[in-house]
Amino acid sequence: MPTLYYATGACSLAPHIVLEWIGAPYEAVRIQYGSKELRAINPAGAVPTLREDDGWTLTQAGAILDYLAHKHPEAGLRGGEGLRAEAEARRWSAFFTSDVHAAFWPIFMPYRYTTDESDAARQAVVEAGHKLVAKQFAFLDRHLEGREYILEGGRSVIDAYAFPMIRWAAKLLPGGLSAYPQVKALHDRIAADPAVQTVLAREEGG
Repeated sequence: MPTLYYATGACSLAPHIVLEWIGAPYEAVRIQYGSKELRAINPAGAVPTLREDDGWTLTQAGAILDYLAHKHPEAGLRGGEGLRAEAEARRWSAFFTSDVHAAFWPIFMPYRYTTDESDAARQAVVEAGHKLVAKQFAFLDRHLEGREYILEGGRSVIDAYAFPMIRWAAKLLPGGLSAYPQVKALHDRIAADPAVQTVLAREEGG
C-alpha cells in the first residue's frame, strides 16, 4: 500500500485527490515541511512524497501524478490515450509546475526576490507575483472555454494538479477568481466531487 506524505495547503493535495479517485488502498500522512521525519524519507524535506511498500520513493507532484495515472490505467485519469494525448498531459503538467506554481513564489516568499528588506519593497514583489499569476490564469481561462476539464480525454490528474493552485489564487489574488469564470467553474466542479470533499475534510479537519 503506498503512503503519501502531505502538508495542508500544499500542492500535495493533488496526488491526495488522485489516490482517492483511484480508489485503491493507500495511507495519507500529514507531515511538517523540512522536519526530521520527512527528511528521513525525502532528503529535500518537501511534499508531496510518495513511498511504495518496497521503500521506493518518488517526489515532485508532476512526477507522482504521472506515475499514478500510469500505474492505475483502470482509473482513466490520463486524459486520453496515444502519443499526442500523453504529450498534452506532460505539457500541462509542465505548465502548472513551471509557469503557475513558480508564479506564486513571489507572493509566498517575497524576501527571496529582493535584497531590500523594507515592507514597501516586499509588497512590490508580491504585487509583481499577482501579475504573474494573473497572466497564467488568463491563459488557462481561455483554454477552458467550452471544456469541462483541461485535457480532451476528460477528468485527469492534470485537473487535480490545477486544483490546489486555483484555491491559492482564490485566496491570494485581488478579486479572487472573478476574472476567470472558466477556472472558477473547474474549481467548483472538482470541489463538488465527493472524493475531493473527503480529502479536504481529512487535510483541513485537524
